[in-house]
Amino acid sequence: MVVDDSRMQRRILAAMLGKWGYHVVEAEGARQALDICVAEPPDFVISDWMMPGMNGIEFCSTFRAIPRETYGYFILLTSKSSTEEVAAGLDAGADDYLSKPISPDELRARLAAGERILGIHAELVEKNRLVSQTLSQISTLYDSLDRDLQGAKKLQQSLVKERFRDFGSSRVSLLLRPSGHVGGDLVGFFSINADRVGLFAIDVSGHGVSSALMTARLAGFLSPTSPDQNVAMTENELGLYDAVPPADLAAALNRLVFSELDTDHYFTLAYADFDLTSGSFTLVQAGHPHPMILRASGTIEPLGHGGLPVGLVEEATYQQISGRLQPGDRLFLMSDGLTEAVDGEGEMLGETGLAALLRRNAETRGPGFLEALTWDLSEYTGADDFEDDVSAILVEYDGPKQTF
Repeated sequence: MVVDDSRMQRRILAAMLGKWGYHVVEAEGARQALDICVAEPPDFVISDWMMPGMNGIEFCSTFRAIPRETYGYFILLTSKSSTEEVAAGLDAGADDYLSKPISPDELRARLAAGERILGIHAELVEKNRLVSQTLSQISTLYDSLDRDLQGAKKLQQSLVKERFRDFGSSRVSLLLRPSGHVGGDLVGFFSINADRVGLFAIDVSGHGVSSALMTARLAGFLSPTSPDQNVAMTENELGLYDAVPPADLAAALNRLVFSELDTDHYFTLAYADFDLTSGSFTLVQAGHPHPMILRASGTIEPLGHGGLPVGLVEEATYQQISGRLQPGDRLFLMSDGLTEAVDGEGEMLGETGLAALLRRNAETRGPGFLEALTWDLSEYTGADDFEDDVSAILVEYDGPKQTF
């Protein structure tokens, strides 16, 4: 578009531009030009500086304010030559300027430079469109994935069907809190017989979906409802079920990982066979943090010797230990999400810090104890969401069952 109050000047410019292959629209003033720009935005505007009503600088400023998808290249024609006046034109939004009288070669060169800029701008607009389209698709996929993960979270939480049970002489409470939608921790218990219960705490290596899928598989191996599918149980010749020793269970799970589970994951395990009547237990620790006995007197006794994780070394062997709770004592099994929690300065809580939190909540019982412990852990880390999965089992022993 050529904008000039001189009809002769417009005709001269239109003739040159038409010869070079441009489609030219003329306007005799800024007001008429603005109406045309709204109806059919031009790629180039060549405008005189000095015009009645609205000069070229005012026209350029108004032109820039018109919403449009593409860029309009604005060349200002002027007889002015001072640096300040040229700077004023560029500040108003002009891309270039030409001094009168106009040199055809210079004009053609300036238009060629403008075409390169318009081409770059069009390319950027297209790339931005593609980026926006891709981001929209990613957002849609993320929403779909988020819904799937929310569903997976509910399914994983359903693996722990029972978070608390009162056995009369003893109570079992469970804590399972993934660091994200799904996690690699698993806790649970199952009845061995009327007087014994099996307790397991598992922490699969890594995080996310693959770890969660392995916990689901392991939950099937330790089913509380199907003793014939529970690898911790064995059936004798009379059809009665009993539990295999904890060390043998760890070894059996280790063989299963290498023979049946095609995975790079391994897991740590703490498993206890607990006698509800006597308070005695046998326990295996396979790379899991040391279980603890919280004595009624206030002392805390760590248990176990560490041991190798399950699924890390094919020929691994495991040892088990025995212990006994006295009336009022508690057995505590937890994942490293507790001991390895860090505060704002990067300091790890550790077993000493955890022991302090356990003592702080010594008067609290059952699920309330685990909730209070989680609250204290949030205060320590300064965050509601933990960097690692947090899980724990609390067994409270009141004493032998009373018979009448």
